[in-house]
Amino acid sequence: MPELPEVEVTRRSFADAIAGATVLAVALGKPLRWPLGCAPQTLVGQGVLGVRRRGKYLLLDLREGLLMIHLGMSGSLRFAQGLPAPGAHDHFDLHTDRGTLRLHDPRRFGAVLWVAGEDDPRARKLLAGLGVEPLGDGFDFAAFFAGLRASRMPIKQLLLAGRLVVGVGNIYASEVLFLARVRPTTRACSIGPQRARRLHGAIREVLAWAVQQGGSTLRDFSSADGTNGHFQLQANVYGREGLPCRLCGTPVRVLRQGQRSSYFCPHCQRP
Repeated sequence: MPELPEVEVTRRSFADAIAGATVLAVALGKPLRWPLGCAPQTLVGQGVLGVRRRGKYLLLDLREGLLMIHLGMSGSLRFAQGLPAPGAHDHFDLHTDRGTLRLHDPRRFGAVLWVAGEDDPRARKLLAGLGVEPLGDGFDFAAFFAGLRASRMPIKQLLLAGRLVVGVGNIYASEVLFLARVRPTTRACSIGPQRARRLHGAIREVLAWAVQQGGSTLRDFSSADGTNGHFQLQANVYGREGLPCRLCGTPVRVLRQGQRSSYFCPHCQRP
């Protein structure tokens, strides 16, 4: 599924182009995860002020309210002029005077939700529990370390939960833990200051590099301008079960944690 880097890459690929646009029409396809939350016609005439991101949610600030967009398991956005007629998996078109923003989502776990603002109860329910943004100034080591010491969860699952730090999804959690030399099954509370420093830095480094590489295209992800990501081509452990570790040559292993695959090097990431 699209993770934080893919969502941020998507945001950057159309934010400047749609800022200042006026909504001309809204077209809905098959139902998505949640109802839109307003009559589509009420969005016509609205101005798009800008596009932000919180975790894996894109927030389109409108003159009145905002649209919250989640890409779900298989969603992607396109923004362009002259898009073809919607296909079977195109479920939301926001037509503006600068182009059409289209949500393509074969599995329909994505969502587009209009709310009056971030104080709207529906928005609070979705955003209030999210952890700190890992690429922002608020990602403080002391608070991060305190969160580790307070949890007995395996570190991989704590990162995926998104309450301590938001957006470290499955692909990037494996890569972060490899870079920090921490095994995925290690209890968070057992990670000492030195390894915690490496982990804190690795989260920033891996996610920033993934954004720079356009995210990961494992199946059909592309940014809003149609560009594929390349991070997956440089992964150290993710998807490399049985292949030699790029550092020590030991075969990469995989284990299951909470229905997710965790890739690691048994030599570089010792317990």
